[in-house]
Amino acid sequence: MSSAPPVAWHALPPEEALATLSVEATGLDQRDAEARLRRYGPNALPEAPRQHPLLRFLAHFNSVLIYFLLGAALIALLLNHGIDAAVILAVVLVNAVVGFIQEGKAEEALGAIQDMIAPHAMVLRSGERRVVAVPDLVPGDIVLLEAGDRVPADIRLLRARGLLIDEAALTGESVAAEKHQTLIAADAGIADQSNMAFSGTLVAAGQATGLVVETGNHTQIGRISGMLKAVEAGKTPLVRQIDDFARLMTWSVLAGAVILFLFSVLARGFHWIDALIAIVALSVGVVPEGLPAVITITLAIGVQRMAARQAVIRRLPAVETLGATSVICTDKTGTLTRNEMTVRHLLLPGGDLHVSGSGYAPTGTISVAEGGDDAAALADAAPILRCGLLCNDALLRQADDGWTVQGDPMEGALVALAMKAGLSADHVRDEWPRIDEIPF
Repeated sequence: MSSAPPVAWHALPPEEALATLSVEATGLDQRDAEARLRRYGPNALPEAPRQHPLLRFLAHFNSVLIYFLLGAALIALLLNHGIDAAVILAVVLVNAVVGFIQEGKAEEALGAIQDMIAPHAMVLRSGERRVVAVPDLVPGDIVLLEAGDRVPADIRLLRARGLLIDEAALTGESVAAEKHQTLIAADAGIADQSNMAFSGTLVAAGQATGLVVETGNHTQIGRISGMLKAVEAGKTPLVRQIDDFARLMTWSVLAGAVILFLFSVLARGFHWIDALIAIVALSVGVVPEGLPAVITITLAIGVQRMAARQAVIRRLPAVETLGATSVICTDKTGTLTRNEMTVRHLLLPGGDLHVSGSGYAPTGTISVAEGGDDAAALADAAPILRCGLLCNDALLRQADDGWTVQGDPMEGALVALAMKAGLSADHVRDEWPRIDEIPF
């Protein structure tokens, strides 16, 4: 792969971007594309090395408390206390099995992240449209994008018409970003690079033609993946507390055993073998063999409840970490809102109209703010309500869990407003057929 410093593709004119990658507007020929594929490698994020199931299972025994329990089981076995040893080993095994199964489910869910990259893309090669597998895309390919497509690589837009791209995965913005092909300042951030389409984002509307400039690990989503791999895994608060408790208990039991042994032999005159057997048996009885199982089952229940809310928890102790969180610092946009819009007021020359209701349900009233004739006010508002329906592509649908919008949230709010006034979207649009449109 190329080791050159990253190029500010958004600051290059389309002609210069094409020249930099030595490609014509008609696209690469097949031989050149194959050569570039060998040079740059496949356009795919490398799969993280999966831990062998046996190692993942054994990892559940890597705890100070588990070591303590296993040591107690061994001592119990040496003292011919087979039942005690079997109970302790059974509890430890159940603890590992429950954690192993739950984390296996999480691994399968997280493996679906590879589906974020579309399996095929439409490209121009030798002036002809061809459908190629996304891993076969190379820098220099000319890609054609349409509404509903998943952007297959980082692309410098050469032509864009009414293009809107949902970049929430990269920027956190819930509203689709408007894109065009004009130049952007070299120091612009990702969210401001409006002439770029980034791998893994979704085309919400419009059409575009673009030049593939980065693939695989060199894309923005690839860099994020690389940063995630560099994060060092730390112990959760619960795991640290369990380890601290296990160490304290281990030293306490050992100290108590030594004191009792010396007291039994020196003060009470017991034979040292009899004293040792009694003290070991007492130490085994002190072991809280049910604690790991109780903790694991409790965490597993928490994971199941989070899964019911469509949250994937990879490691069981992470559930307790969420519960221990007191402050969350986050960008508000699209994160703490429902991404719904509702018209509450209509400002007309004749006065202010109040609109009741919430969400997209077309239930509510439109009334004059301070008394007056509501019917007359609705008649005055009819032209703007009709305009809101005609300059609109959104549709409202009633589902089991309420009304939802198909399209832009703002346009959905205008449709709901018109329906509250008694207008039918289908009837108005049939009466006033659309001749042309300019995307908003």
